[in-house]
Order: sequence, then C-alpha cells, then structure tokens
Amino acid sequence: MPTTQRALHPSAGNDALGGVPEILYFDFASRGRGQAVRLLLEDAQIAYDDTRYSFQEYPEWKEAGLMELNPVKTVPVVKLNEKNLTQSYAILRYFAKLLRSYDGKSPEEQFWVDALCDIVSDWRTLYLQAFFNSNQRETYPKHKEGDRKRFLEGLQAHLTSNEFSKAGPFILGQTFTYADIVLYQIAHDEDLTQEGGKGLQQYHRLKQLVNAVEERPNIKAFLASDRYRG
Repeated sequence: MPTTQRALHPSAGNDALGGVPEILYFDFASRGRGQAVRLLLEDAQIAYDDTRYSFQEYPEWKEAGLMELNPVKTVPVVKLNEKNLTQSYAILRYFAKLLRSYDGKSPEEQFWVDALCDIVSDWRTLYLQAFFNSNQRETYPKHKEGDRKRFLEGLQAHLTSNEFSKAGPFILGQTFTYADIVLYQIAHDEDLTQEGGKGLQQYHRLKQLVNAVEERPNIKAFLASDRYRG
C-alpha cells in the first residue's frame, strides 16, 4: 500500500490554492520532478499530502490506477479541488499564478524564467535516459562528461550574461521563481549539490544559485527535517 504523510499546517497559501494538494509520486527519496513540487510548497509553507508508491507497487498502480488520473501514465499527479493536475512544470506554473509569486512580473521576465525551465527539462530528459539505462555503467559516465557538462556550461553562460540573472543570486536576480527550484532539483539529482556543492566548484554562478536556494529559511528547515530523504 502507498504511504501518505501530511506535511505542514494549512495556511493562507492553501486558501490561495483552494485546498490541500495531494502529491502522488513514486518513493524516489527527495529526487525527481515530484520533489520540485514539494519544494515550492515547502518554501511557501503550504500544507500538502505526500503520497508515495514504492518501486515494487508502482508498476501495478501505473497500469491500474494511474491511467484513470493521467492517460499518459506519468507522475507526479497532484490532486486538488477534485481535479487531477499533471505535468510537473505546468503544475509549478499554475501554483505560481494562483499564489501570484514564483514567476516574473513582465512578459520578458516570464519568458526568461520559462526558457531556463525548458533548458533544465531538456537536461533532465537526457539524465534520465543515461541514469536509468540498462547499461548505466557506460551511459551515465558518458552523460556526465558529455551532455551534463554541456548543460552546466550553457547555464553558467546564461546566468552570467543575461541582464536579469546577472543581478543574482537567482534567475531573476533577487526574485525567487519556480525555475530556480527546477534548476536546483536537477543539480541535486545529479549529486552536484551535496558536500557543500562540491560538484559545482567550476560553475560559480550555478553554485551561487544553489546556495541561495538552500539558504531560504523554509527550504533550509525542510532540508534539516525528516521530510527530506536525500
């Protein structure tokens, strides 16, 4: 049976969303696209129910129950107000709109936030192909020296050259957005944030962003809590 844990207490943020969202995801520690949704809710101090399916349970649920929630059978799915929300980055953008936060104010700012998110989405796709490959011992090292390095260098260049990002530490300077969470999460999942961001030593601007995310009070408290599973 899946496990469900209530995180945090209902707040004004829950009023803005219209209820307590339930995240349905497989139990992949504190990794993956589902974790990006958790991080936004943690930062905004919005209560949520965290439902996790073990890797043993997931295949059967995917064929039996998940299809009723999402016809393409992908997770996370967020249940909210009798609706099934799908596609993690669309969920983040939807929450940002409801909260009137976590996004740019002008069309130009919103474009830049969405563009950086799309870049990270491309990176994550290649990461998953390499990491969950049946020949992982060969594919993942090649990924780290090839595609991962390319994305790290490209994002470093974007963050050091774009007028919004140059004001640092976040993608929109001093404004924290959903795309900062998305970028942080892929760096975390690639084991680049651990040990004080040791894996980002060559990419000072990315390391600055990662450090700033981890120093946000509510995220810092979450990372020190038992809700964070590594």
